[in-house]
Amino acid sequence: MTNPLPPSAQIVSEIELVLVDHARETIDATTDAGPGEDGIHTMGAAVRAADGRIFTGVNLYHFTGGPCAELVALGAARAAGATELTHIVAVGNHGRGVKSPCGRDRQILADHYPEVRVIVPSPEGLVSVLASDLLPLAFDYHAEQV
Repeated sequence: MTNPLPPSAQIVSEIELVLVDHARETIDATTDAGPGEDGIHTMGAAVRAADGRIFTGVNLYHFTGGPCAELVALGAARAAGATELTHIVAVGNHGRGVKSPCGRDRQILADHYPEVRVIVPSPEGLVSVLASDLLPLAFDYHAEQV
C-alpha cells in the first residue's frame, strides 16, 4: 500500500503540540455552541511566528462564507507585525480535535505561506506537512500574475 502522506510529513514536535493546546484552549474558552449544537464560533486556530509568538483566532460562521479560524489567526499575526510564520493548526470545539484546513484555507496557505507547517490528523496520528503539499497540482496564483 502506498503512503498517503506527502514527503514533507513529520510526526508533530513538542513545539507543535503546544500550538495545538493554544488552539484548543482558545476555542474551549470562546465557543458559543453547546455539544452537538451549531454555532457561530466552533473552530479555533493558532499560528506560530518565527520569533516564537503565538496568535490565535476563532471562526465566524455565516451562511455567506464567514472567515475560518485559520484566516482569523493569520490576520491577527499580521496585525501584530508577524511576517514570518512557521506553523498553523485548527481545532474543533468540544474535543473534536485537530481538523484539516478546508479548500479555501489550503489555497490561501499555498499562495501566501507555502513553507508553513500545517498540523493535520493522519492515520498515523498528528503530523505536520508543508502547506505547499496540501494541494498537489494546485492553481498557482502568483504564476498567473506575470
